[in-house]
Amino acid sequence: MDIIQQLVKNKIVSPQTAIGLRTKIRQTQKTAEEIILEEKIMPEDTLFELKSHLLKIPFRREMPDSIPPRILEIISKESAQYYKAVPLEIKNGVLEIGMVYPERIEAQEALKFLARQQKFEYKIFLITLSGFKSCIAKYRAPKQEMKRALAKLEAEIKAEKGTKISGKAVKFKATMEEAPVIKIVAVILKQAVDGKASDIHIEPTKDNLRVRYRLDGILHSSLLLPKAIHPAIVVRIKILSGLKIDETRIPQDGRFSANIGGEMIDFRVSTFPTTLGEKIAIRVLDPSQGLKSLTDLGLSERNFKLVKEAITKPYGMILVTGPTSSGKTTTLYSILRNLNKDQVNVVTLEDPVEYSINGVSQSQIKPEINYTFARGLRQILRQDPDVIMVGEIRDKETAELAVHAALTGHIVLSTLHTNNALGAIPRLIDMGIEPFLIPPSLLLVLSQRLVRVLCPFCKKKVKADKKMRDFILKKIESLPQEAIGKMKALKQPLYLYEPKGCKKCKFKGYAGRTGVFEVLKMTDDLARILTSGMQRDRLLAEAKSQGMVSMEMDGILKALEGVTSVEEVMRVIKEKS
Repeated sequence: MDIIQQLVKNKIVSPQTAIGLRTKIRQTQKTAEEIILEEKIMPEDTLFELKSHLLKIPFRREMPDSIPPRILEIISKESAQYYKAVPLEIKNGVLEIGMVYPERIEAQEALKFLARQQKFEYKIFLITLSGFKSCIAKYRAPKQEMKRALAKLEAEIKAEKGTKISGKAVKFKATMEEAPVIKIVAVILKQAVDGKASDIHIEPTKDNLRVRYRLDGILHSSLLLPKAIHPAIVVRIKILSGLKIDETRIPQDGRFSANIGGEMIDFRVSTFPTTLGEKIAIRVLDPSQGLKSLTDLGLSERNFKLVKEAITKPYGMILVTGPTSSGKTTTLYSILRNLNKDQVNVVTLEDPVEYSINGVSQSQIKPEINYTFARGLRQILRQDPDVIMVGEIRDKETAELAVHAALTGHIVLSTLHTNNALGAIPRLIDMGIEPFLIPPSLLLVLSQRLVRVLCPFCKKKVKADKKMRDFILKKIESLPQEAIGKMKALKQPLYLYEPKGCKKCKFKGYAGRTGVFEVLKMTDDLARILTSGMQRDRLLAEAKSQGMVSMEMDGILKALEGVTSVEEVMRVIKEKS
């Protein structure tokens, strides 16, 4: 009996769902475990506990913090990746081996061969896919690799005294194409992906070359490299990105893909000339981090229901607002993936295209050749679309075309730069949209920010002091009456959660980010306010009567649930407002 049959037997999935899972396995060539986890049918630990019971092989949940090189050498990295089997530790003369797929005959035969050849006894344990990834990463220690590559590169730089990259003379090309600089860039990229960084900043200073990573929205210094290798690093990244290596006077943009840990990751590159040399900013476009389902965004029950209702409408406009790096594109992609079906024609205009979505026609605007959002939107309307995504409404012409498309039977998704949901309406009017056109075209405005999530392994529960308790209770008074009714328990002693720090979160206290939202729905009352002369206090009153919870309050409610901290909510709302 395989794992899917076991799920059906245990009534975890229906026979119809099982057929769908097997179809996806055939189409994607992925394993049953990978598909089950992608579909979020059950947590990873629970799935592998079930598999352990099915195979009668002990399940090992915790992986060792470190694995000595002498043990890792028993199974080569290439073999470990191919068979998904890693040596963990030796106990009482027996090698413990973690395997993701111990049921595979070829893996069993390979282990028997290695044991005979190297004369060792072994015991198999079932491990999870994430456990395997953490172990395989230990084969190469980034710091050691970087140290060896730097030593080799510095030696070559000394041998190439006086060699520089300047103007059109690229005399350093031989050095930067050698293995050391390739290794250094590979380690920088791998550290970013492994650490779930969203951006990499490579910037020259007076004394050295600084590498910083943006983790959960905050920049952290990670590496200080010799300044002498700066030209080689820049040229290597330019070659990967297809940029002009002899052009150092003006900014350039490019992108490339690389295989990191068996996954293809896209990187978007921007160069910027400074007085100390070119600075490089790299956006890490990891689909596993950037493509989320609606349920993973952090929407409250009310907000989730409103978004789901809006995307089932046959036409209308949904706007997502917020400052740069507030997660707007991730939210749009989540909605887009929900709408993407075989019978629907989905077309997008983006600047730039961040993630590729199967079945969606994605187009990148190019202002330098006058291919703008407005011009592209005119062309899209000739492509018989059902759903249109416009990366951003920036001007009057784009706004008018988007409203026209929403009025003529299309779902239109786009973004605006406003501080809150209510701000989207006066922003559209400022762009020249007549107030009477907004109610029939606009379905929903969703405004958002991103807050860091407390590490679930080390967050600390504390009793709120009087000052914090009074602050929260005062904020709660601004909630709609329906929401206040659910908060009666807060009259009792109030508990919050604080970051602490552990190995799991690399002693930061936070791991990952989630959204805080406010959602404004177009209603008949809101339409009457717009057409009778817009007044902000009347808009606020209507939003409250709808039950709209502000982003700040959404964040505080998440803090009370232990998702984040009040300090983190205040930091983000203050910074981005």
